[in-house]
Amino acid sequence: MRAKSASTASLDQRIRRLLSAELPDASSLIAEGRTIAAELTLGRSLFCEQQDVASEAEYKERCKADGTIMYHAHVGMDSWPATVEALRHIHQAARDGGYHVDRAGICLDRRMAVPEALRDSIPAETGPLITTPDEWREIGQVVPIQPHMGDFMIGFPAATTNTIHALQAGVTTIGNLSQYFAHEAPMWKDPVATVAETIRAIAILGARREDGLLLHSYLEDGFGALFFDCATVAGWAYLERYIVEELLGARLSHCIGGLTTDPIKRVGWVFALDEIHDHDCTGSMIYGDTISLTRDFPHNWAVVGEYLLWDILAQLECPTGHAVHPLPITEAIRIPSAEEIAESQTFGRQVERAARRMHRTVVFGPARAFACQMVDAGRQICEDALAGLVDAGVDIRNPLEMLYVLRGLGPVEFERHFGAGELNEDTGRRQPLAATDMCARSLAIIEEHMSFFTTARMRGLMGGRRLLLASTDVHQHALFVLEALLRQAGAAVISLGPEQNAADVAEGAEEHGVEAILLSTHNGMALEYAQQLQAELTRRGVDSPVLMGGVLNQKMAGQPLPADVTVDLKRLGIHTGALADGSVGRLLPAKKGD
Repeated sequence: MRAKSASTASLDQRIRRLLSAELPDASSLIAEGRTIAAELTLGRSLFCEQQDVASEAEYKERCKADGTIMYHAHVGMDSWPATVEALRHIHQAARDGGYHVDRAGICLDRRMAVPEALRDSIPAETGPLITTPDEWREIGQVVPIQPHMGDFMIGFPAATTNTIHALQAGVTTIGNLSQYFAHEAPMWKDPVATVAETIRAIAILGARREDGLLLHSYLEDGFGALFFDCATVAGWAYLERYIVEELLGARLSHCIGGLTTDPIKRVGWVFALDEIHDHDCTGSMIYGDTISLTRDFPHNWAVVGEYLLWDILAQLECPTGHAVHPLPITEAIRIPSAEEIAESQTFGRQVERAARRMHRTVVFGPARAFACQMVDAGRQICEDALAGLVDAGVDIRNPLEMLYVLRGLGPVEFERHFGAGELNEDTGRRQPLAATDMCARSLAIIEEHMSFFTTARMRGLMGGRRLLLASTDVHQHALFVLEALLRQAGAAVISLGPEQNAADVAEGAEEHGVEAILLSTHNGMALEYAQQLQAELTRRGVDSPVLMGGVLNQKMAGQPLPADVTVDLKRLGIHTGALADGSVGRLLPAKKGD
């Protein structure tokens, strides 16, 4: 273990504060989960029925053995009926094209994360709400595509109930553990109840592990998106596996890819995860490269073709059961339609034919070297983290303490104390062994805009200004970029982070006396959120101007896709624009409504 740094005392103090919370008994929660599991009748999906398997895990093992490439689609329309129609369209398009889609991620409305009684009071997001027993039953029976439920399930306040419903519907891969660490349930303020629900739900999966149940964890949907170093992501994967498999007895299925562009890393992560899981890896999917997509559709086809080629080659070289994911080319601007999803699936089969022709000629040495470096460093990070947590008083055999403390530490503190690279005492961050693509992309954007934000004019305009930053949903890289730029311009920045409720933003604006509020939004809730925020600001007597950037659309009743609401926001007095283009500087001198 590396020598303790000067900051170890502050780490110990922070962990002691976290452990001062009144935490429930983990063994009792695990026993409750096992009791539920023993009494639970697992459903069988139409997909499993037609494929003559007991679970998706069994099907994945068959694919690994015979070299079949699995395909994943991500589907989440405005409502459950619209989602059903989309699934039917995708399945029929596949049949017409002579292939089938293996699995579909049901992209739920974020309100599914909380108990049902609270959902009506929360702004709607994109994705369906599953509200009735009939709708739950339909999930696995609409079409012979295996449902995957990886958003807002395990890791949230309604985890146990949602897990029971999903298992009864024939869903055998449920997530998302990584979301537990980095996401907040809307309008929810009880982290102790959340960790208890998470432990109980994972215990259910652990008790029925032999039935092929998998706990999905999309690393880049949690702290993996916020670490600077791929080595830390690997270390975190080891930690998650330790908690889930050794302490709770469940089977962990890792996912990565949405924030990774470099083909060496995409292929290398498949090799690395295979090693992290002792060459017995059963992955959920390799997510499509979302960060390279733009509004240029021909460009997007090239992006999808490139990453998909490498993802398929990785599975041919090292079968791990991960499904590949052909992203629709409209992903960057709005929720894709069923037709666009089907089109991308057809495209994927064309890429697979090319990959199979190329496979024997491809050199995988650089990807294997990346994997070896990440595995070695990640294993050491995991060992150092466990030792450091023990020194700080954490019972590392208690899965509830582990989840609660790791979440409370956050990604920056975790990487600072346990990461692999050299620590920069000035910045408090470590030099990455291999920077994540998201880190590199964010730093490049900061560099691109730095000259503008450090001009004498911007510094004169922004110097000393108190600005509040927040995201309405899980997307937070815009906050990282904007905070860095605004601080360079001399602004006093208060960053509330992602998934902030309108009431919390208004409270923060009042508490800090901010001169402007900057919001990032993406998930189809812009107008409803703005209306709630306006009401909260008015109630508190706060008249700070509000600037919203990102994807300014709103989920509308009766419409399958969110509608652009830029004009509606402007009518409310909300300023709109790209958050990094200096718009904040233009709105500061004026008051809202001028």
